[in-house]
Amino acid sequence: MLQKYSFDPKNFKGKLIVDKKKDSIFALPKKNHNHRIMFAIVDIAGQQMKVVKDQKLYVHRLEGEEGSQVEFSQVLLLDEDGKVTVGTPLLDGVSVSAKILAHVKGDKVLVFKKKRRKGYQTLNGHRQFFSQIQIESIVTGGKKKKTTRAAKEETILPEAETPAPEDPQVTTEN
Repeated sequence: MLQKYSFDPKNFKGKLIVDKKKDSIFALPKKNHNHRIMFAIVDIAGQQMKVVKDQKLYVHRLEGEEGSQVEFSQVLLLDEDGKVTVGTPLLDGVSVSAKILAHVKGDKVLVFKKKRRKGYQTLNGHRQFFSQIQIESIVTGGKKKKTTRAAKEETILPEAETPAPEDPQVTTEN
């Protein structure tokens, strides 16, 4: 009964699990360590986070409606199939796009203050606002951002020619 294989046992590189009670064989293929997952370290609302495609995470409240797209351009590090690129301090042309899934409140945080032997104690609490986002893609090789000086020069409109004001007559009194 254990002689029936759905794979070639001579060329199989993995792990076989034999269950003699049920007369069955389970084949677990060997993990392929050559394929790596692309990830990036991004600055999101003042926090640096390691993100992967299709990852869901909670960040401090972001502006935008639920279901809207958000793009983060402050990428600090990028790993593509083992090739690591580190920004100085940021990477140009790399961005991470995400979708806002929900706006939620975090767990209640209690702040208890007490001074012993004085009869003083206060209890305060608050709930932090968070946004749940899902990383949709890590975009590389996009348009290079222009430096701030070059961007400012393009936004300046050419001035219309205006006649120079006449010099006022200067009178000197002696």
